[in-house]
Amino acid sequence: MRTRTHTRTRLACGLGAAVLGAAAVLTSPGSAFGANLLTNGDFETGTLNGWSCTGGLGSVVGSPVHGGGKALAGAASSSDNAKCTQTVSVQPNTTYTLSSWVRGNYVYLGVTGGASTWTPAAAGYSKLTLSFTTGASQTSAEIYLNGWYGQGTYYADDISLDGPGGGTDTTAPTTPGGLTSTGKSSSSVSLSWAASTDNVGVTGYDVYRGGTKVATSTTTGATVTGLTANTSYTFTVRARDLAGNTSAASDSLTVTTDGTTTPPTGFKQAAPYLYLGWGNPPSATTVMNATGAKWFTMAFILSSGGCNPAWDGQRALTGGVDQSTINAIRAAGGDIVPSIGGWQGNKLGPNCSTPEALAGAYQKVIDAYGLKAVDVDIENTDEFENAVVQDRILGALKIVKQNNPGLRTILTFGTGTTGPTSWGNRLIERARALNAGIDVFTIMPFDFGNASTDMYASTVSATEGLKTKLKSTFGWDDATAYAHIGISGMNGISDTQETTTIQNWTDIRDWANSHHIARLAFWSVNRDRGCPGGGLQESCSGIAQSDWQFTSLTAGFTG
Repeated sequence: MRTRTHTRTRLACGLGAAVLGAAAVLTSPGSAFGANLLTNGDFETGTLNGWSCTGGLGSVVGSPVHGGGKALAGAASSSDNAKCTQTVSVQPNTTYTLSSWVRGNYVYLGVTGGASTWTPAAAGYSKLTLSFTTGASQTSAEIYLNGWYGQGTYYADDISLDGPGGGTDTTAPTTPGGLTSTGKSSSSVSLSWAASTDNVGVTGYDVYRGGTKVATSTTTGATVTGLTANTSYTFTVRARDLAGNTSAASDSLTVTTDGTTTPPTGFKQAAPYLYLGWGNPPSATTVMNATGAKWFTMAFILSSGGCNPAWDGQRALTGGVDQSTINAIRAAGGDIVPSIGGWQGNKLGPNCSTPEALAGAYQKVIDAYGLKAVDVDIENTDEFENAVVQDRILGALKIVKQNNPGLRTILTFGTGTTGPTSWGNRLIERARALNAGIDVFTIMPFDFGNASTDMYASTVSATEGLKTKLKSTFGWDDATAYAHIGISGMNGISDTQETTTIQNWTDIRDWANSHHIARLAFWSVNRDRGCPGGGLQESCSGIAQSDWQFTSLTAGFTG
């Protein structure tokens, strides 16, 4: 963070005002039931419905969250504190309790013209709570959250304003009936219920697990996620209206999640990337003879126009250098997995309009080579950071897996140093929700943006974060989660000037073996040649090494 004098001065003044405005507390987890007057206080709608944020700096994210699957993110800048507000009806001369779970530096919660509170720093979610009493003629109150100038993004979740709603409506909705489970997995339970009625109108329903609200819905159904396999949970539902009146709890329903499904065993793949369209590509069989490598990940299958696959979007699937290389690899006792997608180029995911059409494009590649596995390298804003295309790719992989018994499916995507980003978390969650049957989730632990990054430590940290996410999403144990993980590094100098040394890669390979993950790869064999001091290059690593040294190390991955 860059510190400037005028920013620090404004910050000190703001803190003083906040301290004088309210007696605030940070509390430990736990909440009591109350009528929440706020609309979309848990952001489970996936939108900012009910909220207004300055500068367009508010958004809804899938990670980090406190409860459910969504939270508010306010991207405070040096000139805008990302203030998000909502106005609600209240009653005069009445005491209300406002609370929110927040995360970040200098996060404020308050009532415009009234009490406020803040936390100077919260690495994890902490609860802010305050009380205020309305004036003698006050009938509305503006609730707000904001960060502070230059302090980065803050997060808020499960925001609640408890107390009686404004106006004269004091009639609660009727109790929801017929609570039942419509589906379940090892980590989720889907619920439905009969609609409540109200003299004015029901605005939504809150699902509780014991005394904790775990989901909100504007329909008569909801799915509770993040559960543990083979575990019993008891749920109730309450209806609420615009005035904040809340029904009695429904009859309780107890559901036991499914047990863990063990994945197919024996799939282990050491497959560094080989790219025939770039970087002075070496002879694959020469590399195999020198290193003992058997598998290569061959890049990249793109769109040649519309929903038609081709190597680099230009070379036909068969009859060219790509097919002759694959034939030579197989004749030498090896095999390949094609990489579909990548960082740039005209990709199939956005061009094929439906999962079925995309599956058809994938099938052409599978049929061309009788493949045992396919890898979709899902990157950039056109595929990875695009919810529609993410779901399309997952749906297509589910189809080809069903149509090709024994085919292994691999997803490769970027990561943070501590695990998947919000888009990575979404990809994993949707893979589970769509029952896509992905065999390996491969992260690319590089290009973190800091040249001094410890690439071994960051790779392990990122992989452990992925393991934790897989466990919580699928209900797997450690061993099962590791068996679904792949690591795809970048040898030598990365795009952001990080350095993965020979020793780093040796340690990463050994860690991968000791934790029995499924796949180890790197970008790329083309770069697996020494050129110390050469910086980022297409045909060498930028460091001192012997030819094919990273490939030789990778060949020692056995899982």
